[in-house]
Amino acid sequence: MKFDKLTKLSVLPVGFEQTMDHQTLASLIKAWAMELGFQQTGITGVDLGEDEEHLMAWLDKQRHGEMGYMEKHGTRRSRPADLETGTLRVISVRMDYFPAEVANSNMILGDETKAYISRYALGRDYHKLLRKRLQKLADKVQEVTGDFGYRVFVDSAPVLEKALARNSGLGWIGKHSNLINRHAGSWFFLGEIYTDLPLPIDPVYEDNYCGSCSACLDACPTQAIVAPFQVDARRCISYLTIELRTAIPEEFRTLMGNRIYGCDDCQLVCPWNKYASPTTEADFAVRNDLDAPELIQLFQWTEEEFLKKTEGSPIRRIGYESWLRNIAIALGNCKKSDRVVAILKDKKDHGSELVREHVVWALNQQEESATDIKKR
Repeated sequence: MKFDKLTKLSVLPVGFEQTMDHQTLASLIKAWAMELGFQQTGITGVDLGEDEEHLMAWLDKQRHGEMGYMEKHGTRRSRPADLETGTLRVISVRMDYFPAEVANSNMILGDETKAYISRYALGRDYHKLLRKRLQKLADKVQEVTGDFGYRVFVDSAPVLEKALARNSGLGWIGKHSNLINRHAGSWFFLGEIYTDLPLPIDPVYEDNYCGSCSACLDACPTQAIVAPFQVDARRCISYLTIELRTAIPEEFRTLMGNRIYGCDDCQLVCPWNKYASPTTEADFAVRNDLDAPELIQLFQWTEEEFLKKTEGSPIRRIGYESWLRNIAIALGNCKKSDRVVAILKDKKDHGSELVREHVVWALNQQEESATDIKKR
C-alpha cells in the first residue's frame, strides 16, 4: 500500500500498527501535521546540554527579570525527560501567523496617535489553537500505534522550544534570539509533542545565516539585545508590557513610544522576513481593528469593554490594569494635546495605584512637551 493512500484512509488495515516502521510513521506524522495547518514539522532527541549551559548563565545574570518561574523550573526546561518521564523524542512544529491583511507596522509605529500591538496578538490566542491541533495530531498517531506516551506543549510549560526547533531542523536561532527559517522568516509560532516513540531524528539546522548583519541589535528601542544572541528580558519591551506586572522603569518609558503590547522591531528589520508568507489561518486574522487602533479610544475602554474586545485573545492575559498602564505611557509619549491631557486626567484618580503612577508620569510628559513647544 502506497504512502499517499495511507494518509487518506480513515481506518487503517488491521495489524498495520504492528508492521509499520518508525520511518514511515515519522513521514505520516509530518503529512498529518501539514493537513492540520502546520507549515513544517521536525523530530529531534532530548540532548540540550549546550543550551542548558546558556540557560543557566542567563539566569545567573538575572536576565529573566521578575519571571521567577524561569529560575524555579531550572534544568527541567533543558531536560525533556525530567519534565515528562520517558520522553525520547520531541516532535516540533511551526505555524505562520502574520496576518494577510494588516495595517503597515512601520506606519503605525510612526503615528503617535495610534497604538502598536505585536502582530502575533492581533487574532485568536495561539496557545489554544496550536494545542488543539497538536492534540489532533497525537490522536492520529494513537490511531496507528495504540496507546503511547506523549504530552503536548505550546508555550505552556518549561520547554526550550527554540532550541528544540533548531535541533529538529526548523531553522536557526538568530541574534535577536528568535528562530529564523531561510524560506519562512520568523513570523511563526512553535509547538511540541514530547513522546516516548523512538522516531528517527531529523538533521539539526546547524547553519546560521545572520552573518555580519546587526539590524536587530541596532533597531531594538531599549537595547535589550545586549550582544548577538543575548537578550536581557529586563530591557525588552515585550517583557515590560506583557510579563512585568509592576511599574515599568522610567528609563524605558519614553523609549517604548506607542508600543502597548509587545514589540516587533527586531523582526520588522530582519532581512529574512522578506521570505515570510502571510498566514492562511483564519483565526489569526485581525480582530476589532487592533492593527491600527487609536490610543485615546483604547484608554477609554471600561474593564468590561476590555474583557469583551479581548475575548479569545492573548492580550487579555495581561489584565486591564497593565493595559491602562501601557497605554498611559504611550499617551505620555504623544506631542502636547489638550485632548490627551483631558483623557489622562480622567484616570488620575483611578483605583489602581499602578495606573495612577503612570498617568501622573504621562501628564508630566505632556507638560514637558508643552514647555518645549513654547521655547521654540
